[in-house]
Amino acid sequence: MWENKSILKVGMIFPIRTDARLKTMIFHIAQAIDWQAAQAAGVYKASSLANEGFIHCSDQHQVLEVAHRLFQNRQDLVLIEINPQCLDVEVRYENCEGGEEQYPHIYGMIPLKAIITVFPFMPEAGVFTLPLELRS
Repeated sequence: MWENKSILKVGMIFPIRTDARLKTMIFHIAQAIDWQAAQAAGVYKASSLANEGFIHCSDQHQVLEVAHRLFQNRQDLVLIEINPQCLDVEVRYENCEGGEEQYPHIYGMIPLKAIITVFPFMPEAGVFTLPLELRS
């Protein structure tokens, strides 16, 4: 039996979200100024969307490692919590740097309706911690 694996939307094909990982929130670390621009524009887009074709994201358990590796000593950041079920674009789990761990990549702009929470995200004494609301 043939099973349709995509949904047709206004002339574009988007895969159905069957990956179990997409049933939980994903996160993106952004500059606060970019979040302010997104509020004015109605959508969020990172510079990586133009440069690489996607927006880098993390699962919750990956956030701190990414923050310490890429954003050390930055004081101008926010952590954006995203509901992947509210996106109209493809989300792929990939590793583009040759490692084994896969990270979620969003292949398009993020509408504000998909953004659940935006947390201030600054290290204290050089150490990032998850916002209280995300700690288990």
